[in-house]
This record gives sequence, structure tokens and C-alpha cells, in this order.
Amino acid sequence: MGSSKRTIAVKNRVIAIASILTLIGASAAFAGDIYKWTDADGSIHYGDRPSGEQPVVVAIASRPTDSAQIQADARDRAESRALANEAKAAAAAERPTAAELKAEAAERAQKCAGVKAQMQQLITSRRLYREDNNGERVYLDESETAAARERVENQISEFCGS
Repeated sequence: MGSSKRTIAVKNRVIAIASILTLIGASAAFAGDIYKWTDADGSIHYGDRPSGEQPVVVAIASRPTDSAQIQADARDRAESRALANEAKAAAAAERPTAAELKAEAAERAQKCAGVKAQMQQLITSRRLYREDNNGERVYLDESETAAARERVENQISEFCGS
């Protein structure tokens, strides 16, 4: 019986070694080289068997996929999209409506007409004046008149310009 156990042990070892060698051979078959070559027309080809002139072995590195990293990347992309959508919504909410734009344009037109009337008064008046606290007229000198005209011109460019 001792030799029978020994025979079984040897058979098991042979089977184990044969299985290991089979697995190694199979993995080598799956991990074959990829070749790149150019044909006579100048077209580039790839294949698992060399063909054409001067085939080159292409180095291809593969590694297992990290599912945790893929999930983290997907979460990051989803968060980025959500933030971008929130920013778009906030920007849309901040944009004035058509009615607000129309009201603003009407206000600017009204202010423009007012400052143009002031400029017309500055041009046609012989002497300019302002009223003091008591309601009395204080006539402007040349530098005050020039400053008043400059102020009105600035308002015209602000309200009447584009």
C-alpha cells in the first residue's frame, strides 16, 4: 500500500505540474505580440502575425481596471456637471428680463433728453447762475461755467451714448 500512495502522490504532482504548464502556455498565447508594418502602398497595418517588410513589435501595456478610481472619476464628473448647471442657472437668474431691459432703456432715454436740455440751456444762456440757500442768484464765473458744461457733456455721453 505504501507504493500505491506514492504512485498517487506522483500522479497528483504530475497533474499539478501539467496544469501549471498548461496555464502558462495559455497565458502566453493570450499575451501574444502585436506587430505594426507598412505595406507597399504606404498604409500602416497592425496584426498578431508579422507581415510585410520590417514588422515592429508594438509595446502594449495593460493593467487591471481600478473600479474604485472609475467610480471616483464618475462622481467627480457628475459633481462638475452639477456645479456647471448651477452656475448656468445662477447666470440666467442674474440676467435682466426683456421688461427690465425695456424699462432701463426708457429711463436712459429720459435722462438723455434731460441732460440734452441742460446742454441747450448752457449754450443759449448769456450768464449762468445757481441759487444759494436763501434763493438768491449767484452767477457763475468762466471756470464754473466750463466745469458745468464738462459735467453735462459727461452725462450726455453716459446716458445718450451706446
